[in-house]
Amino acid sequence: MNLRDALKALEDAATAAGVDPGEARVEGERLAATVAEPAKGAYVDWVELTGGGRSAEDFMAAASKGRRYRSAPTPTMSALALAGSAHAAAYAKALADVALAGSELGEVNPRAVGNAATAASAQLMEAPLASPREPVQQAAAPPAEQPEAEPEPEPKTVEELLAELDALVGLTEVKAEIHRQAAVLRVEGLRAEAGLKAPTITRHMIFNGNPGTGKTTVARLVAGIYRALGLLSKGQLVEVDRSELVAGYLGQTAMKTAEVVKSAEGGVLFIDEAYALAGDQYGTEAIDTLVKEMEDKRDDLVVIVAGYPLPMAVFIAQNPGLESRFRTTIDFADYTDDELAEIFRVMAAAAEYDVAETVVDRLREILGTVTRGPTFGNARYVRNLLEAAIGAHAWRLRDVGSPTVEQLRTILAEDLAPVAEEPS
Repeated sequence: MNLRDALKALEDAATAAGVDPGEARVEGERLAATVAEPAKGAYVDWVELTGGGRSAEDFMAAASKGRRYRSAPTPTMSALALAGSAHAAAYAKALADVALAGSELGEVNPRAVGNAATAASAQLMEAPLASPREPVQQAAAPPAEQPEAEPEPEPKTVEELLAELDALVGLTEVKAEIHRQAAVLRVEGLRAEAGLKAPTITRHMIFNGNPGTGKTTVARLVAGIYRALGLLSKGQLVEVDRSELVAGYLGQTAMKTAEVVKSAEGGVLFIDEAYALAGDQYGTEAIDTLVKEMEDKRDDLVVIVAGYPLPMAVFIAQNPGLESRFRTTIDFADYTDDELAEIFRVMAAAAEYDVAETVVDRLREILGTVTRGPTFGNARYVRNLLEAAIGAHAWRLRDVGSPTVEQLRTILAEDLAPVAEEPS
């Protein structure tokens, strides 16, 4: 299936699920671009198969915004899974097909193959249930014998979402704080139901931490937990950065920011590297609009701002409108080598690859050569290693006519090699 057909199938899956096919297409185009990014000439195929009329800059912008989908579900995928939609599995499969189609853009590139594998697994893992079964066709079968439609799955409960949080590698202090927040907000809700006075607790949060320390993953679970507690109506996560809030002219930024907030209403707006909004009149306009929107939508919106600890502290302190609204700060520590090794195992298993201890030993060797500064990618760096290893694995098997299932699943130590860091 080429990208054009895969995108059409994604739009059809979105329509069947009752979500905006236009938004689904944007997700698909970004996913395909980020998968194909390493392949020479990929942007030419991407432009042609997505309808033409765009440039290499458009391709790179889509790829940049889609990088988050290589390790996490798209917003639509996350919302469908969180709501327990029966269409979640079909939408995940359509996204996986888009990722695989993206790996075929441009010249053959092993890294693009690795990108596709991890991106597809990130989407499919969000909807672990099998796709809805096709009705069994029976000639002249009376209506009573037709199989009944499968009931809609129940949305995830607080307990289920907290269990997912607890299953994450590391993040001990983060987990404890999210559990505390959930308990406090649950009791606040029960007091309100009983007609008792309850303090108004600010739900907005600051996530401090270096790249790849799990901030987005935890934010997605927070969105689900707040929905399950009845504090949010939808529970979707909308992740943005400065470029998605700020426009090229004064006046346009306010409209652009308001549109983003509207898309996040009922869920969580996650602003990565929020301090990038400081320092100019465009960013100030975005902040002013954000503060107003947070007040107007305070009953059905949570905002989480994230980034490096020191710039975040300065950013919040310099904006009184934000300082009064962000009272909870959660610090995300860097992962240890043991935790990174476990994350590598989990990621590989999710993509249906097997890694022996010799592979993990090779991973530790590579980690020992990497400089650990504030920009070290943590889990993101490990994901990049896995994507490159999957690509090397595919290249190693290129001349094997009929590889066994074991060969198709097994990553070897020789497949691992250091990779350059990339922008988040």
